[in-house]
Amino acid sequence: MKSRWDDLEALLAVVDAGGFTAAAERLSTSTARLSRAVSRLEKRLETTLVHRTTRRLDITEEGEAFIAQARQALGTLETAEEALTVRRREPAGRLRVDAATPFLLHQIVPHLAEFHAAYPKVRLELTTHETNIDLIEQRTDVAIRIGRLEDSTLHARPLGHSRRRLVASPAYLARYGTPRHVEDLAHHVLLGFTHLTQLNRWPIGDGRTIQPTLASSSGEALLQMAEADVGIACLADFLTRGARQAGRLTVVLDAATHVRHEPIQAVYYRNTALHGRINAFLDFFADRLTL
Repeated sequence: MKSRWDDLEALLAVVDAGGFTAAAERLSTSTARLSRAVSRLEKRLETTLVHRTTRRLDITEEGEAFIAQARQALGTLETAEEALTVRRREPAGRLRVDAATPFLLHQIVPHLAEFHAAYPKVRLELTTHETNIDLIEQRTDVAIRIGRLEDSTLHARPLGHSRRRLVASPAYLARYGTPRHVEDLAHHVLLGFTHLTQLNRWPIGDGRTIQPTLASSSGEALLQMAEADVGIACLADFLTRGARQAGRLTVVLDAATHVRHEPIQAVYYRNTALHGRINAFLDFFADRLTL
């Protein structure tokens, strides 16, 4: 029976991803394995569910009808499983969580062993995106988002706030000098973002938008660049706290920096099937975040 459900999940993954290759990359498996799963379903049902082409995936009329029913069936199964585990007060099942790479590495990963010990039956799947994602399209249960929320259809749980500061390594400042005034930044290497351009609006002076000397789409990359004596970055406290406490980074222009706290929230769709494991995850990490 489990094999049949696994085949159904494989089919839905292929359909949602738009093809076998994309689905295999998302699930960290092989295209051959997914192809065999779909073939087993088609053999069992004695019908073709999808037409495989080199460029796209075409779903047959029979496939459309079956996939709609399969989604309902899997949802019903997850609801039944969750109902049992809630009664046993032991969350279980898969939970997909997405966060920006820095938040995942500095706030989630350090506590994973403890979380697994507390909830051994929750199967976490962690993904990273530097920009906001569509939860349904990416098959994500919970996403951690930083900043003001735009999508009012999502349920949000506040996790806290984090301040942004200008930081640089002691070695960089020894080599290029410590800026004393905002205008001094014009003579320094500034590290900024390529895509999240709103984060290039630094909380200094009149809230000017800097032109990065070097840029990256990843806050984690900017952190490592700052620690490697490359330049000055403006990053969230949750990302730089460890480096500042260890002396690897120093706060720059602290007196000229406006105190602005960005909200950090967990967002998800209301889903009773996932309610137990979502709450278990958020309750656990809410007490351990260092924002």
